[in-house]
Amino acid sequence: MKRKCLALFSGGLDSMLAIKLITMQGIEVHALNIDIGFGSDPVKNEILARRAAMAGASFESVNVRSKYLQDVLFNPKFGYGKQFNPCIDCHGFMFKTAISMLKDYGASFVISGEVVGQRPMSQRNDAMVHVKNLADDRDDIVLRPLCAKLLKPTMPEREGWVDREKLLGLNGRGRNAQLNLAKEFGFDEFESPGGGCPYTMEGFSNRIRDFIKFDNNMSEDDLQSLRYGRHLRLPDGAKMIIGRDQNDNEKLEALKLEKMDSINYDGIIGAHSFIDKNASDLDRALAAKLAISYCKSEPNVVYKAKIGDKIIEATKCDKSEAAKYFI
Repeated sequence: MKRKCLALFSGGLDSMLAIKLITMQGIEVHALNIDIGFGSDPVKNEILARRAAMAGASFESVNVRSKYLQDVLFNPKFGYGKQFNPCIDCHGFMFKTAISMLKDYGASFVISGEVVGQRPMSQRNDAMVHVKNLADDRDDIVLRPLCAKLLKPTMPEREGWVDREKLLGLNGRGRNAQLNLAKEFGFDEFESPGGGCPYTMEGFSNRIRDFIKFDNNMSEDDLQSLRYGRHLRLPDGAKMIIGRDQNDNEKLEALKLEKMDSINYDGIIGAHSFIDKNASDLDRALAAKLAISYCKSEPNVVYKAKIGDKIIEATKCDKSEAAKYFI
């Protein structure tokens, strides 16, 4: 019987190499991109599917955003890194998700492209033990092909489903071995290892901290909105978002920002702006002034903004005024 496994797949070189090492042993691989808030974009998924196919696997994006927000992001058992990144809990959650899907796909085990010592928080030996427990991997069915020879044999190896001798023993942050393998396998497209998770980025983490300081009920769309535009906290506490470019405008408009109103200037081209529905009159007036300043507008001209069911008159100000309120 031909074996099948599921792979945690980021689109990076390591996850591609892990898949290749397993498919070379005649094992079918189905790659899973676990979407915790930054996936499910059609263009991105097309790229990921192409990279998975390059390594010999089929591909699927799995949306677990709501469960991640509920179970992991705001209450991690092993805490955060330097920013708002619950890396150990996140890895355990992803493996647990994949393990729960094994039966549905007729698969026997799970693989990932992790390398011992590559990531300071989640890929230390002790952290991997925590991840194993969080994933409820009682049967040792999580295999890391790139560093397997540095770890205890897993069930796939012990049972002979996978030839351990054909796996690797990579360690640390060096990339030469992976880049040489990429050349050997003909991989000409893969994600840079320097990309990083948004939760590890200071600016994004600051936006999360600011959000939950004022609102402890974050939705999927609230989380998504933190990725786009300029975010401001106005004097009376209202949240404002000003788009940076056309992409931001489109992304923000596509979200269900049920807690916010659009700031609409008819016939004016420029940034799309939003403000909390419960903003004070003072914050609304300021928001109208800031919003028109990021549009193609003239100085000393009075413009009319529609915010919810109110019409507010405003003239543009210098953009440096907005910088006072940036998060």
